[in-house]
Amino acid sequence: MIKGKNILVLDVETQKSFKDVGGKSNLHKLKISIVGTYDYLNERCYAYEEKEMLDLDRKLQEVGLVVGFNVRRFDMAVLQPYLFRPVEQIPVLDLLEAIEKDRGHRASLDSVAAPTLKQHKTGHGLEAITMFQQNRMDELKRYCLEDVRITKEVYEYGCREGKIFFTSSWDYKTYEIPVRWKEETEQFLTESAPQGEFPTSLF
Repeated sequence: MIKGKNILVLDVETQKSFKDVGGKSNLHKLKISIVGTYDYLNERCYAYEEKEMLDLDRKLQEVGLVVGFNVRRFDMAVLQPYLFRPVEQIPVLDLLEAIEKDRGHRASLDSVAAPTLKQHKTGHGLEAITMFQQNRMDELKRYCLEDVRITKEVYEYGCREGKIFFTSSWDYKTYEIPVRWKEETEQFLTESAPQGEFPTSLF
């Protein structure tokens, strides 16, 4: 990683569902329950509650790259009301976009994690909303950080191998998806690095 430039793997859980806010056009109304992150600079995970969004905003002010799954169109849109910086200015690598480009349709994190890592997610987003409503915050944080861990491992696999695998819910076949995440990451970090700092091997 480029000296001083951080990569943040990020996943958002919400207080409300699409049904509660009138559909997917109102992502900004979903409200944060938990934001889970993995911070490559200090090699630790953190779960931010809604009351801690100012701390996360400070982190995002200086981040070199945010990595996530469907992060550009969902997580960042949900986060925008809490941030001073427009989310369009935050460098983002969305892992879902490689699958959409190759296969022409969307996919779930579990449909990638299962064939790539031989692992499954522990639940789904509606369960996370129930956890929040029942004030099961410790359980919710564990759930969110598990998604962060899986996203991080898919990302690192793609950086190492130059490919991931995806099982389609349309035909139930597994496909190999080529990715250039390592090169894209280095490009993101190089563009935001001060003069004289250069990329090194990520993993």
